[in-house]
Amino acid sequence: MSGENYKKITVAENKFEADLIAQTLQEEEIPCMIRSYHDTAYDGIFIPQKGWAAVMVPEELEAKANAIISEIRKSLQEKKHQEEI
Repeated sequence: MSGENYKKITVAENKFEADLIAQTLQEEEIPCMIRSYHDTAYDGIFIPQKGWAAVMVPEELEAKANAIISEIRKSLQEKKHQEEI
């Protein structure tokens, strides 16, 4: 799938979430790019404002990718809620 226009669809809060999103999208045969906001010159001081990384997918797969990411985040929230109980 060369020549695709990738679009930023969300921002991952941390490396764990970015890896989980990337792995799940790849399993669903959705190509993705993770662009980290970590800047070694500033030792990541902008991550709290920007998030950990941008998640980018081909424009034509944006809706499908967003649905998958919503499910991932819902699952993470439910797991976090269960751990708090």
